[in-house]
Amino acid sequence: MCGITGFIDFKAQLGNGIESILKNMTDAIVHRGPDADGHFICPQQRVALGHRRLSILDLSEAGAQPMISQSGRYVIVFNGEIYNFKDLKLELETIAPMRWRGHSDTEVLLKCIEQYGFESTLSKLNGMFSIALYDQKCQDLYFARDRAGEKPLYYGQQGDFFFFGSELKPFLHHPNFKKDIDRDSLASFLRYNYVPTPTSIYKGISKLSPGSYLKVSLNDQSIDQQFYWNPQETKKKTSMYSGSETDAKDDLNKLLLDAVKIRMESDVPLGAFLSGGVDSSLIVALMQSQSSKKVKTFTIGFEEDQYNEASFAQDVASHLDTDHLEMYVSPKDTLDVIPSLARYWDEPFADSSQIPTFLVSKIAKQKVTVCLSGDGGDELFSGYDRYFWSENIWAKINKFPKSFRKVSGSILQKLDPQTLDYLFSLLSPMLPKKLRFTNFSGKIAKLAPALSSESIIMLYHTLLCHWHQPSDVVIGASNGLNIAERLHGSGFKEDIIEWNMFCDFNNYLPDDILTKVDRASMAVSLEGRIPLLDHRVIEFSWSLPRKFRSVNGQGKKILRDVLFDYVPQSLIDRPKKGFGVPIDMWLKGPLKGWACDLLSKDRLSRDGFFKPEPIIKKLNDHINGNGAWHYHLWDILMFQMWLDEQKRV
Repeated sequence: MCGITGFIDFKAQLGNGIESILKNMTDAIVHRGPDADGHFICPQQRVALGHRRLSILDLSEAGAQPMISQSGRYVIVFNGEIYNFKDLKLELETIAPMRWRGHSDTEVLLKCIEQYGFESTLSKLNGMFSIALYDQKCQDLYFARDRAGEKPLYYGQQGDFFFFGSELKPFLHHPNFKKDIDRDSLASFLRYNYVPTPTSIYKGISKLSPGSYLKVSLNDQSIDQQFYWNPQETKKKTSMYSGSETDAKDDLNKLLLDAVKIRMESDVPLGAFLSGGVDSSLIVALMQSQSSKKVKTFTIGFEEDQYNEASFAQDVASHLDTDHLEMYVSPKDTLDVIPSLARYWDEPFADSSQIPTFLVSKIAKQKVTVCLSGDGGDELFSGYDRYFWSENIWAKINKFPKSFRKVSGSILQKLDPQTLDYLFSLLSPMLPKKLRFTNFSGKIAKLAPALSSESIIMLYHTLLCHWHQPSDVVIGASNGLNIAERLHGSGFKEDIIEWNMFCDFNNYLPDDILTKVDRASMAVSLEGRIPLLDHRVIEFSWSLPRKFRSVNGQGKKILRDVLFDYVPQSLIDRPKKGFGVPIDMWLKGPLKGWACDLLSKDRLSRDGFFKPEPIIKKLNDHINGNGAWHYHLWDILMFQMWLDEQKRV
C-alpha cells in the first residue's frame, strides 16, 4: 500500500526545478507511505512520477518503486495490492522462463503488462489499485483504477501541466496548480455529503471512474478514457443463478473463503475490524477458520448506548476465540478528532462516521499494518433499511396522481417543524403504539420531498439528498450532479431494491464508504482490505435472485446463512445501529460554540461561498429544537473546516 503522485510538464518548462517540486508533492502524502520514497523523472524532464511506500509485500529494495520493467520500456508507480499475483506469476512462467528480482506484486504486474499489454492485464487483476504507467517508447502515460473504486486517483490538466495523485494534497505543492473551487461541485457536495465522481472540488480536476483507465499522449496532449470493466454492461450480461438456495450459500462460502485467504497474504502483521454486525463478523469468522493463530480483531466502544456495539463485538470475538482489542472512547476523544478531519480528507467530506472509522484505524495501527473489513455487504446484499422503506413508500405514494403528490409534498415542506411536533404530541396518545413516532417533524421532512418524486430514479436521489436545492445556498452555482440520472439506462427500474443497490454500488460506495475507509486508514499508515469487494463476489451477488438476498424486509439473507455456520444466530440478530456519532446532540452542546463561530454571518459573508440566511436559520432552529438539521449543518461545517485547511497550505 502506498501513495502515488506526479505530473506531466508538456513543454518541459520547469527544467532542473522539477526534482524539488516532485519531492514536495510526494512528501505531502508521507502518511500513505512512511517507509520509503521514490522518484522518476524522464530524460526529457517532461514526466515526473513520485511514490511513497508502506511496505507490505517484499520489504526489500526489490519491491521499491518507481519500478522499471526488465526491457526498460515501462515505468510504474502503483498503489494497492494485486491479490492474485502468485497465480499470474505461475501463468507467466508457463509462457517463458522468467528472471525475478524479488517477490513483489508490482514486479508481476509489470511483467504482465509487457506480456499482455495494459488493458488485457487490467482484466486479469484481482485487487485494489490505482496505477500510473509511463510507456517510454510511445511517450504515453496510462492510469487505471480498480473495479469497485477502493483506491483513489485524481487527475486533470491545467494549461501545459497534467497532474495526478492518490490525493489532492500533492497538487497544492506544485507552483503551476490553480486551486480554484468549483462551485457546482460544492453544490453536489451539499446534496450528497461528498463530491461525486467524476468531479472534484477543484476546477479542471477529476476523479478517475472505478473500472476505467486513461491514456494521456505526451505528443498531442490527447486524453482518452475507456472502461475495462463496466458495471452496467457487466450487470446486464450476468446470467441469473440457476442453482438452489443451498447451492448458492455453498458457492458463496467457497468464494468468500478464497477472497479472504488471498487478502491475508502479508509480510507484516494483519488483523480485522470487528463491529459485531453481519459483515465484519463473517469476515473475521472466515479469517479465523483459515488461520493457525488467533486473528487480531479491533473494536471501538462509545459511552452513548445508542451508538455502542462493543459488547456485541466482544461476544463474537469470544465465540471465535480471536485476539481482541477493545477500546472505549469518550466524547472528548471523538471531539478532539474533528479539527484534523480536513487534513486527512482533502476534499470536503461530511459522513460523520469518518470519526469512529479514524479512531478504530488508529487503535488497530498499534498492533498491525493491514486490516480487513466487512464493507460492501450492504450495497451487494440489500443491507440498508432505506431499500425496503423506499419500496414500501413508493408502492403507497404511486397510487396517487403526480399532481396531488407534488402539491402535498410542497405543503408539507413549508410546515413549521415545531408546530408539527406540537400537533403530533397532542394526537399521539390516541394512536396505536407503533404509530407514536419520535422526531415526527424529521420523518415529515424526509417524506415531503419523496412525495414529489416522479419516478423511482428521483426517489432514490431524493432520499440521498441533504440540501435538495443547493443553488439556493451556494453563491453562483447550479444544483450540481444528479447521480441517479447517470444510470438511467441501466435497466433495473422494474425492481426498486435492485435499482437502489446498483446506484449505491456506483455512487455511495466508492465516493462515501470507500473514501472514508481509505482516508481514515491511510491517515495512520494502515492498509485496509475488503474481501466482499472481490470482483468475483460482486458478480456473484448480481446473479442472485432477490429472494436469496432478502426476505420479509430483511436483507443479507445469504450472508447470514453463511455466517450462521460459524457464529450462533443469537449473537447476530439485533437491530442495526450503524457506525456514527451523536452530532445532533453535540451541535446543541459541546460543539455549539464552534459551530456558531464557523457559521456566523460575518464568516460566511467574508468567505463568499454561501448565502448566510438559510444556514443561520437552520442552525438556530436546530439549537432550539425546531427540527433536526444536523446533517445539513455538518455539510457546511466540514466545508468551512476544509476551507481553513486550504488557506494554510
